[in-house]
Amino acid sequence: MIGIESLGWGQAATVIGIVLLEAIVLYVGYGALEKLLGSKLTAAIRGDQ
Repeated sequence: MIGIESLGWGQAATVIGIVLLEAIVLYVGYGALEKLLGSKLTAAIRGDQ
């Protein structure tokens, strides 16, 4: 496995940027999904209808 330390500065910055962007997209996506379905799913689990 190649570590970031063996990459050049530009490549390392690109990898870090991609990972950060992926984390942001997942955070926003899961937040939106929870906002849309969270209360419905909770009500279904509790048996409220």
